[in-house]
Amino acid sequence: MAVVAEKKLTGLVAATFTPLTSQGEVDLSQIGPYIDYLVQKQGVNKIFVNGTTGESMSLSVAERKMLAEEWCQKARGKIDHVVVHVGCLSLKDSQELARHAAEIEADSIAAMAPFFFKPNADLLKKFLQEVASAAPTLPFYYYHTPSMTGVDVPVRDVLNDIQNIIPSFRGVKYTGTDLMDFGLCVSHSQPNWTVLYGVDEQLLPALTIGAQGAVGSTYNYLGCHINKLMAAFERGDLVEARTIQFKLMDLLKYAKTLGFDVGVNKQLMIELSGLSLGPPRLPLSPCPPANSLAMAQKFHSLFPEHSQVQSELNMK
Repeated sequence: MAVVAEKKLTGLVAATFTPLTSQGEVDLSQIGPYIDYLVQKQGVNKIFVNGTTGESMSLSVAERKMLAEEWCQKARGKIDHVVVHVGCLSLKDSQELARHAAEIEADSIAAMAPFFFKPNADLLKKFLQEVASAAPTLPFYYYHTPSMTGVDVPVRDVLNDIQNIIPSFRGVKYTGTDLMDFGLCVSHSQPNWTVLYGVDEQLLPALTIGAQGAVGSTYNYLGCHINKLMAAFERGDLVEARTIQFKLMDLLKYAKTLGFDVGVNKQLMIELSGLSLGPPRLPLSPCPPANSLAMAQKFHSLFPEHSQVQSELNMK
């Protein structure tokens, strides 16, 4: 039996955007500066690459391999944990990406459900088992994101007996709003599992139920503030934790009036970070400049202390 590398994934994890050129090609040159920005400006040292935020389903297998390798290489010595998402509609493609993740020494892998032919809980477990078996030494996470996949099988049903089917199984990235199902996942999890929450605007409620970490797109540019939220929660300061959570809610509520999606979110990251991440790939469309400027202004109105927080990080 393969020995699984035990490197438990907890805390704040940034779901990274994929840098593209203005012509829509993968731009590896931005990954090094991107990692430096996350660590130095946001205090985030764990990343989830090639996921929804990274437009994985709009990328070829070759592009995803190229990106995963560059993220892992540039992360060495700077990032504590790199999760590579390997989910595809094709089981063979998912297995190929899983094997590749092991070869490039990713810290763990994750896979969302296939969503053209939608599986029930038993078939989903079999699919995940086949993916995980391609990289048996890597910790494996199920990525639940029903708003994107349309596969809204209760995760608690998926977890039933899964440790006997997938020995490398180590938890869930739960990007759904059903907090009862989420709570059941937490209450029935094994000691070596991690249940991570993925709906940024509901992080605090998830923490109260037992989330051991969070994976999200806004943590790319709000990581320094969300780290403060999590620290406040840990010390029992719910007033500060709520204050930060409510600000994030206000930001996302405003962004949604402007058609918030991965493309718009990516442009907001560009505005706030100064990184050259390029446009999204079709079928997403670029964010109108007026919208990105309006969101950046909203961000600074809600987080006027942002520059001071980043200065404190630079001094550490």
